[in-house]
Amino acid sequence: LAAFRVTPQPGVPLEEAGAAVAAESSTGTWTTVWTDGLTSLDRYKGRCYHIEPVPGEESQYICYVAYPLDLFEKGSVTNMFTSIVGNVFGFKALRALRLEDLRIPAAYAKTFQGPPHGIQVERDKLNKYGRPLLGCTIKPKLGLSAKNYGRACYECLRGGLDFTKDDE
Repeated sequence: LAAFRVTPQPGVPLEEAGAAVAAESSTGTWTTVWTDGLTSLDRYKGRCYHIEPVPGEESQYICYVAYPLDLFEKGSVTNMFTSIVGNVFGFKALRALRLEDLRIPAAYAKTFQGPPHGIQVERDKLNKYGRPLLGCTIKPKLGLSAKNYGRACYECLRGGLDFTKDDE
């Protein structure tokens, strides 16, 4: 179950906006393709089952969307988040959209195996204890030479970060 804060574009009916969020975050696509006729997507569709206004916020609503578990790959947090929030935020019928809450059923959560080891192993590798670990992603993600990428990493680590991440 997901709760989205939705601000529809002027002229877009609220029910249409809610249904569009449910479709776009599950089985929807921006165009019809010939392969749509090869299967029935009904069992995978998200459904907007309730819409309520946000108190004190004009033109903002909470759209509640339910997703069938068959939509998601078992044990894959990445698949679940990519499905729910991957493409929906660029939807033109909405002026603004934000995921406010997400409820994961226990049956699905039990399929997550968890990380191969805990935070203690990471702290031991970095020899960093007693505080949060801090990292960053080097930008731009494309176009830096190896030398300049290394320089950016060096400056980040020299400045106090614990790690850097390659975005590609």
